[in-house]
Amino acid sequence: MSFPIYPDKHKLQELYGAREIVGYRKQIGRMPSLSVPEGVLFCLERGLPWRLRWRFPVTRAGGMNGDLYALKKPKDKIGIMTGFGGGSPMTVELAEEFAAMGVKSMILMTWGGILQSDLKPGDIVVIDKAIRDEGTSYHYLPPAKYVEANTELVDQLIAAIKARGRACSRGTTWTTDAPFRETVEEIRQYQSEGVKTVEMESAGLFTVGQVRNIPTVSVVIGMDSLAELRWQVPERLNEILRSLELVYAAALDVLKNR
Repeated sequence: MSFPIYPDKHKLQELYGAREIVGYRKQIGRMPSLSVPEGVLFCLERGLPWRLRWRFPVTRAGGMNGDLYALKKPKDKIGIMTGFGGGSPMTVELAEEFAAMGVKSMILMTWGGILQSDLKPGDIVVIDKAIRDEGTSYHYLPPAKYVEANTELVDQLIAAIKARGRACSRGTTWTTDAPFRETVEEIRQYQSEGVKTVEMESAGLFTVGQVRNIPTVSVVIGMDSLAELRWQVPERLNEILRSLELVYAAALDVLKNR
């Protein structure tokens, strides 16, 4: 059986789309107060925007299958989406709605598994392409191994992270829908290809970026490690939390300056 089940589905026209959903939100008065953001940050660390509000003041702008915050300065320009659960299907649903609202750039920050032995928890990887081992992208694009991020946005995010005093690397991630089905065989193969991380959202976001012509990029903070072909978790989260906070700040820098 091919995937998706209907051959060449990516060539067909959908029955309805995100524009209709956004229109319905407006009709029933359920649009967020930040209705036309220019840039959006998808933040998988749910409490981060509120925890850092003293450095980056935000207001709650409403709910879109999660919590949407608006950065106070510059006013009505940047949205921060969190609390949506993660995974490519929900990331794509939200990204499609933001695209219909007129968003011009999207950044995803998440945590993920480390595949290479030279990486450690808290290390930062800016993702330039993702392996499509999830299902959502195949409903939009013809079958292929990879989907790419926007090169300019990748370069800008790397520069912003380094400007805040942290090293980061650039590389490929493996996006999967099944976090408990990461096998030794796959890990060995992707290690040999130099793939750096595994997570659940990047391929979905990059797909919307490609299809809707919107620059997208993701950044993965190393959490657990699969590099030794066993699951290893850090004893402390201090370094991971510091990296999350720095990436959050750097991503906002990029979005504010576009």
